[in-house]
Amino acid sequence: MCPQCGRIHFEDPKVVAGVLVLRDEKVLLVRRAGEPQQGRWSLPAGFVDAGEDPRQAAARECLEETGLTVEVGEVLDVFAGREHPAGADIVLVFLATVRRGEPRPGDDADAIGFFGLEDLPPLAFRATQASIDRWRGRRLAGRML
Repeated sequence: MCPQCGRIHFEDPKVVAGVLVLRDEKVLLVRRAGEPQQGRWSLPAGFVDAGEDPRQAAARECLEETGLTVEVGEVLDVFAGREHPAGADIVLVFLATVRRGEPRPGDDADAIGFFGLEDLPPLAFRATQASIDRWRGRRLAGRML
């Protein structure tokens, strides 16, 4: 609050929603076409618009980046902490299943692919690595997704 005029300023957090999509025990990743982290791979994700349901935002971003329509399921994890100046303060990662579509890069991705745990490309963002680690932990614990 400004002591001079009494104006109150709240900085609203930026929220990103993304999906961890599996096919044949492999995770769907997109290669980033621009900064930050250009050329590195991440989960399909993007900013939640004002008034938008985070699950719908996650599905929308996946469609825009991969050409795949997904059914968004349970929350896999929630991450806090801005990783770079243009980044999100909160990242919601949902599990999702492909319903239809042909994989093709779009929006801010220049390539997409499904990768096994042993052949992961260079990853962008802590939330991508942590989400894959969470999936790996569930898998190792015998709790298949």
